[in-house]
Amino acid sequence: MDTTQEVTTKLAEPKKTTQVTGSVALLEGLIAEGTETIFGYPGGAIMPIYDAIYDYKEKLNHILVRHEQGATHAAQGFARTSGKVGVVFATSGPGATNLVTGLADAQIDSTPLVCITGQVFAHLLGTDAFQETDVINITTPVTKWNYQVTDASEIPAALAKAFYIARSGRPGPVLIDITKNAQMQLFDYEGYVPCNHIRSYRPKPIVRNEYIEQAAALINNAKKPFILFGQGVSLGNAEEEFKAFVEKSGIPAAWTILGAGAIPTDHPLNVGMLGMHGNYGPNVQTNSCDVLIAIGMRFDDRVTGRLDKYAKQAKVVHLDIDPAEIDKNVKADVPVWGDCKETLPLLTKLVTEKTHAGWLAEFKAYEKIEKEELIEPELNPQSGELTMGEVIHQLNILTKGEAVIVSDVGQHQMVACRYGKLNATRLTVTSGGLGTMGFGLPAAIGAKFGAPNRTVVAVIGDGGFQMTLQELGTIMQFGVDVKILILNNQFLGMVRQWQQLFNEKRYSFVDITSPDFVKLAESYYIAGKKVTERTDLVGSLEQMLQHPGSFLLEVMVSKEHNVFPMVPQGCSVSEIRLK
Repeated sequence: MDTTQEVTTKLAEPKKTTQVTGSVALLEGLIAEGTETIFGYPGGAIMPIYDAIYDYKEKLNHILVRHEQGATHAAQGFARTSGKVGVVFATSGPGATNLVTGLADAQIDSTPLVCITGQVFAHLLGTDAFQETDVINITTPVTKWNYQVTDASEIPAALAKAFYIARSGRPGPVLIDITKNAQMQLFDYEGYVPCNHIRSYRPKPIVRNEYIEQAAALINNAKKPFILFGQGVSLGNAEEEFKAFVEKSGIPAAWTILGAGAIPTDHPLNVGMLGMHGNYGPNVQTNSCDVLIAIGMRFDDRVTGRLDKYAKQAKVVHLDIDPAEIDKNVKADVPVWGDCKETLPLLTKLVTEKTHAGWLAEFKAYEKIEKEELIEPELNPQSGELTMGEVIHQLNILTKGEAVIVSDVGQHQMVACRYGKLNATRLTVTSGGLGTMGFGLPAAIGAKFGAPNRTVVAVIGDGGFQMTLQELGTIMQFGVDVKILILNNQFLGMVRQWQQLFNEKRYSFVDITSPDFVKLAESYYIAGKKVTERTDLVGSLEQMLQHPGSFLLEVMVSKEHNVFPMVPQGCSVSEIRLK
């Protein structure tokens, strides 16, 4: 009897494929990742992608900016208010190099971007072809990851990897450079598969319970604990977890300019802003606390002042998702690696419920001094020229802390950050680490697309506005409802302040002449108004906010008004000056 059994092997069904171009595969991938808005500018090397997007107008909203730098800042504003990844298109050569400032800004401020650049045909690489630049080596220092695609079949996987890297762990900008032949090439497309793992890349460190326990022990035994929180709280979507930790521990908490809004400005344990132009109490008390708890912040030099005189009396607990930030500037006694959305609840569970009333009262005493000597005269002057502070104060009253405030860089930025009222998270957008003048206007455009149901106010100085004012064209063409508030002191104010205080008032090239901003706005079909008198301020702010559509309001403020408090460069935070 034949006992041989016939074994049949059922072959797996082949995957269904469709012949598409690399450009179509890219757009399908963007849609699969949830992309709805793209900020970009076309050119020769990216033309196949722009030809393909012609058929995707109902699915992808492309915003034509007026300069590629504007595209990156707009994408940053979008990412910061929406919590999503900002997407940018640019062509090769100067189009790609114009992205560098925005990439650097996004890198240092941990903003997730995916930038797609066109590149010359693969066979022309290295020949100095027209508009060829080595964008990969140029952008390597200012991106979290970058990659050059020369074959269309690589596009789906490269894009999936880009989105995963951009948004996971500590977020950041990613760039994919696609040669023109890859954009045009037909290949067998098997569909888009999102990425959720890359070998050797660990976006979230493993949480170590022993460090949580050590941190809780330090906090529970502390007499004068102090919390410093940064943008890591909002990047981790951990606002509720953070609030629970603050309220159970009863510890006073102060914020970096990118951390503002993680808990409301008027929360009783929110004691103000850290840093060079921060509040009096938080700076002085940094050198009086016994335990310093840093959450999602990186001890930037503008926060610490002189490191050799920074919190030397305190034990330091540092919570951060990026191990590279631990011990980089300030030595941590207890490093708590991990996503604060995971680590904060573990820590909250172990801390003892307290109030620290006496310690909090010390902050209130410093707050009283600052209010009497500085804040009240700044926000409510009875005579003289208009101040930046009173403009922001009146704006707060009218917006009730519900508007998105986008600030450029300079004195007005510090004033907007110091005095802005924020009732929710993701309501402040500014250039923190890089300090990019010209950031404000394009970032406000993106912020409005990211938060379409909120009022967006761009607070900008007369100097920074002139760096990217061409984006008024973007506002005009797409009807972006952005309120533009120019605080015009007829100077490059922050540099002038330093020249006054530290260079014997030798004003070297800081006296800037500006055009008629209102007429300029009108040439872009944007309504505008200029304010020179205090009696016109509130009514004009109301007019700006109530106007249907974009509006430019120029307010003439004091030419030589300085921003205080101030920690002079080379001094410790406890040497902060009120005047």
